[in-house]
Amino acid sequence: MQAPETVVASVVPMTPLPYSITRKRRENVGSWTLELQPVGEAIEQIQPGQFTMLYSFGVGEVPISTSGDTTKGESLVHTIRAAGAVTRRICALGLGDLVGVRGPFGNTWPLDEARGRDLVLVAGGVGLAPVRPALYHVLAHRSDYERVVLLVGGRSPDDLLFRNELERWRSRFDLSVDVTVDVADPAYRGRVGVVTKLIPRAPYDPDTAVAFVCGPEAMMWYAAKALVESGIPREQVFVSLERTMRCGIGLCGHCQLGPTLVCRDGPVYTWSQVERLLAVEEL
Repeated sequence: MQAPETVVASVVPMTPLPYSITRKRRENVGSWTLELQPVGEAIEQIQPGQFTMLYSFGVGEVPISTSGDTTKGESLVHTIRAAGAVTRRICALGLGDLVGVRGPFGNTWPLDEARGRDLVLVAGGVGLAPVRPALYHVLAHRSDYERVVLLVGGRSPDDLLFRNELERWRSRFDLSVDVTVDVADPAYRGRVGVVTKLIPRAPYDPDTAVAFVCGPEAMMWYAAKALVESGIPREQVFVSLERTMRCGIGLCGHCQLGPTLVCRDGPVYTWSQVERLLAVEEL
């Protein structure tokens, strides 16, 4: 007999639901994109900017943002960098293997607020994964937005995520895409330098623009400052933070950043909310 709806709702936030890996694609030397389908009950539809807690049975849990096209509402898609025990284990799983999923958690990219405005998406490294669903949404509702700019940075050409999609996006007439890498070999013909150097040359009107930024914390610091210096108000620059999360619902305190809990109040914040917090060393 199925449990009453109220009981299910109270249990789900802390109970991993089994999902099966239906597709797996290697993005670069250390990152994989996994598509997951529920085995039985599913979590609620995830939205751009939100994350789930992915559980490797017998190993542990990690927070991973969605990287898929949420406008289609099909598979749950995550792009994962194999950096620790849990993420290495999940990335080593094969088709048909199971992972536990809790969520979705956190707030979303403010796509409604960006309607009718220029939109600047700035991504560094694996930070392109959480930005990707926002771009999918914008392209599916292209008439709702003015100029759309995607600025991507990576450590090297081999470290870039979604290279085939980057090539397709660059071929569109309604999207401006610029890519740079920190270090390149002689065969590379693209831009070399940090992603913040792309901001001054990007085609947007700072008086009407909204910016979404995701990547390493140092990169977000300098990118947000550069966007503000270009004329975008601090309240219109949004960053997605990453902190150590254990529960996903604001109980354990592992993701505390000053007065805020990232899993509960974030991960998306305005730059005006977190600039002074990120300026405190080791906070």
